[in-house]
Amino acid sequence: MKSFSFAPISTNDSEILILGTMPGTKSLELNQYYGHNQNNFWKFMFTILGEDFSTDYEIRKTLLQKNKIALWDVLQYCDRVGSLDSAIKNEIANDFETFLKQHSNIKTILFNGQKAHAFFKKYIHIENTYQLITLPSTSPANAGKSFDSKLSEWKIIAVLKNRS
Repeated sequence: MKSFSFAPISTNDSEILILGTMPGTKSLELNQYYGHNQNNFWKFMFTILGEDFSTDYEIRKTLLQKNKIALWDVLQYCDRVGSLDSAIKNEIANDFETFLKQHSNIKTILFNGQKAHAFFKKYIHIENTYQLITLPSTSPANAGKSFDSKLSEWKIIAVLKNRS
């Protein structure tokens, strides 16, 4: 099945960029980043940013934007059956050169899982001016760590926000 990523969620003053690999089946169906209700991404964001959890996608996007966090995927396109990153084939990366020039305040790039970072390293060759941090995947397929363990690593976002 051919899959295309979504447009980024960002503002001109975004300082942190969070990258996944490619939206899964449920996210594509809903046309929402991290649309699968068992994915912990949005639960983590609301907890870390000190806001009451919401399932409203507009509120979710606004939460990131007001906190100067951009969200995108490493891949623009791929062939994949199902939602597992291990099933990705014939991938094409997004245009990070243009995106990062347009978002010059971004200094830190966080990867939602090892595969996102691996695809980024494979296709994106940028100067070493960015802090790159790989976090545990928020996907329900990543059952190797507990919710609390993953959340504690994702709390680096609060530390990064306090520095800016």
